[in-house]
Amino acid sequence: MLASDTVLTALQLLNETLTATIVIVSASILLYNLSQHTGDRVTRASSIVLFCVTLTYVGDVLVSLDPGGTYLEAWLRFQWIGIALLPAALFHLSDALLATTGRPSRGRRTFVIRLSYLISLVLMVLALYTDTVVHGPEGGEVPRMKPGPAFAIYAAYLIVLALVSIINVVRARRRCLTRYTRRRMTYLLAVFLSPVYGVFPYSLLFNPLGDTNTPLLLVILNLANLIIMLMLVFMAYPLSFFGSEKPDRVVKSQLLEFMLRGPLTGAIILATVLFVPRITNFLGIDGDALMPFAVVTILLILQWSITLLLPVLRRWLIYGSDQPYATWLQGLSDRLLTQADGAQLLESILAAICDRLRVPTAFVARLQPDGAELVQVVGSLVPSPEALTAPELAAFAESALPEQPLPESLRKAGDLFLWHSYWLVPLRSHHPTNGAEAPLQGILGVWTRAPEPDLDEEEQAIFRTLTQQAAQVLEDLQRQSEVFLLLEGLASQMDVVQQWRSVSRYGRVQTPPPPSSDLIAHPDFSDVVKDALRDYWGGPRLTESELLRLNVVWQEMEHADDQNPVNALRTVLAQAIENLKPEGQRSLTTTEWILYNILEMRFLQGRKVRDVALRLAMSESDLYRKQRVAIEEVARQIADMERTALSKQTRSSKPGES
Repeated sequence: MLASDTVLTALQLLNETLTATIVIVSASILLYNLSQHTGDRVTRASSIVLFCVTLTYVGDVLVSLDPGGTYLEAWLRFQWIGIALLPAALFHLSDALLATTGRPSRGRRTFVIRLSYLISLVLMVLALYTDTVVHGPEGGEVPRMKPGPAFAIYAAYLIVLALVSIINVVRARRRCLTRYTRRRMTYLLAVFLSPVYGVFPYSLLFNPLGDTNTPLLLVILNLANLIIMLMLVFMAYPLSFFGSEKPDRVVKSQLLEFMLRGPLTGAIILATVLFVPRITNFLGIDGDALMPFAVVTILLILQWSITLLLPVLRRWLIYGSDQPYATWLQGLSDRLLTQADGAQLLESILAAICDRLRVPTAFVARLQPDGAELVQVVGSLVPSPEALTAPELAAFAESALPEQPLPESLRKAGDLFLWHSYWLVPLRSHHPTNGAEAPLQGILGVWTRAPEPDLDEEEQAIFRTLTQQAAQVLEDLQRQSEVFLLLEGLASQMDVVQQWRSVSRYGRVQTPPPPSSDLIAHPDFSDVVKDALRDYWGGPRLTESELLRLNVVWQEMEHADDQNPVNALRTVLAQAIENLKPEGQRSLTTTEWILYNILEMRFLQGRKVRDVALRLAMSESDLYRKQRVAIEEVARQIADMERTALSKQTRSSKPGES
């Protein structure tokens, strides 16, 4: 008898755990959908389905806690919010799937969706406040409601909509264009009715096996709950691809990590909370006192295990033949140096030089045509960082430095150069080209501890090693900045490619917005041009700019090789700036060159305001005023280009004209 009670308690506890786990899984997938791409119709419809499942099983969990009297009936009726709305939500999801594959409703399916939601709302109100659909409750080991006069209507309504929904999904599967989309739609078709299996109130049809066979009933219920939970997890996989413009490997990777760290972790923690107090009581330990420590231990072990196993699971389940490339791509961010990383590394190298040579100051500067730009310094730079702009430092930019005459303030002493109170060392690239001497990356300066270099052999060896490291860091920063600039420029094109991915998955055809020239007459046209120029090398103000609607942009795109509207807009902006370029030799101080110089340095080169103001010998406030005038001139140029494009389009559309 004791063994029978123990088995019954374990089965009841397992049933509670699985029921609560279904709540965790459905709610987690619902939150995942809402956090990814709520603008997609399939995502919104599937979220309503998951919301219905979550509400129904929340009611099951609350009923299993054995609320007494009025509360038991209230929670049993509460479940009918999800039960009544599910048929309409399921048909809504099937219609969204069919529309996604290029078969939108011509009015009839939309009418059925609205009608089904209305019927569901009526059934929900009847179930909540009357005994028309259900009445009771009926007590026993498994509390349940009794069917009312309108329950048969609900059952027929659910069956009809479920069958029509399956037909819609079959039609959507037939319309899928690729084997990948067809396979995912097959997965979805196999588990599409799992919400129906889970929420349908079977206990209203009959008293399953009777209360005398409760252990067998609980075994069946546990198996059913386990299958439904797995089907919901399986359903999340194909649904996660809808509305996403990310590559498949990214979608799979994000979903895998979310399921491991979310539903799986939550289910195991829940099982720990429910089972540990009861199991430890058999061992003579206070389970309630042990339970918090057990939960924390299990949580830490789970997160540690997931961190270790996730890369392995990704290689097995996601990357396949692309494992080497995907692994390299994932680790790229860990190997790249940001400006802050490079500055920190250079600071460490300079500190080591100062410590070894017993000097107070050392610096690294990047060479510019008119001097040097400070990158990192340890100690106080005397007389000031502005001293690096001295024109004699530009001599280091000459590749054949030993053959060039040096300024008076710059003197060669062995492998070093003496400049004021510093020893200077040229920092050369480690990758010479075509057998020529490696180009200069910058200079390293060390405070002089003697009128002439007096390094011993050991100091020379260490100093040479640290100098080479500084040169390598400076070169890597330069190369990586070029890579970042290239990637930033390609970002808009990559966005367009990802949009093509969503089109090609399920056969939707999206046409670009029609070109429009109304924008040039808008009073805020200059502000639109200004925003596009600020993100000239990539950013939302360029990729989402209203300037993409202009005819001149679309005409430029038609003649380009990549057919990318963002690149075409970038070309139009550059051409507008080039139209403002005066004739003759460029000057940084002449009045007629001011506007062009500001535009070219600020936006095409991407220089900072302070740097441009220094080069043009003006204050920052004056630069901002002239920049505003320059942008207005660019807007005027683009407006003229747009009018020209419109006139050409008008002439070409006339009969008899090419």
